[in-house]
Amino acid sequence: MSDAIVHVIDDDLALRDSLAFLLGSVGLVVRAFESAQAFLQELTSIETGCVVTDIRMPGIDGLELLRLLQEMGKGLPVIVMTGHGDVPLAVKAMRLGAADFVEKPFDDEVMIDAIRSALATSLPIQTVAGVSDEMALRLATLSRRERQVLAGLVEGQTNKEMARQFDLSPRTVEVYRAKLMTKMQANNISELVRFAMRAGMTGE
Repeated sequence: MSDAIVHVIDDDLALRDSLAFLLGSVGLVVRAFESAQAFLQELTSIETGCVVTDIRMPGIDGLELLRLLQEMGKGLPVIVMTGHGDVPLAVKAMRLGAADFVEKPFDDEVMIDAIRSALATSLPIQTVAGVSDEMALRLATLSRRERQVLAGLVEGQTNKEMARQFDLSPRTVEVYRAKLMTKMQANNISELVRFAMRAGMTGE
């Protein structure tokens, strides 16, 4: 992985610089782009590494970039950065083939781990499969109702919407969410949805 390049795409100069500094500090090579268009202009010369892109950008946004990379047959793993409350968008991105998503402002270790996991897709398939297997085992510990609530979260539903759908009180939905966080070993809702997607759950 030492020669793999992390291609960072974001229209925010300060974020590009800080991310380049962070990744450089752990020995990763970074190329930064101010737009998806600038990245696509260099695409013919890019063969390895992974892409870290903001999901909301002027011009070509993160979702459109994912579609274009799929159409072009480029197998680069893509991590999307999302703003607070953009979980439904992140789910769309993963359905389009994104390797992972990280919510901004992000914890440094969460971003580094996501990138290392994405770069590891060039390693033997069983190494990568182990991550999904672990998440699937956690998913298997959930009750039927917990899986329903988790599916609702993956779909971007609110507590009130799930309460109406499952004939529960919003407080009961909160209790199920807390149980989900514990069983899936997630620190927040964004991470919980990431784990569910890694385990193969795509919602109803």
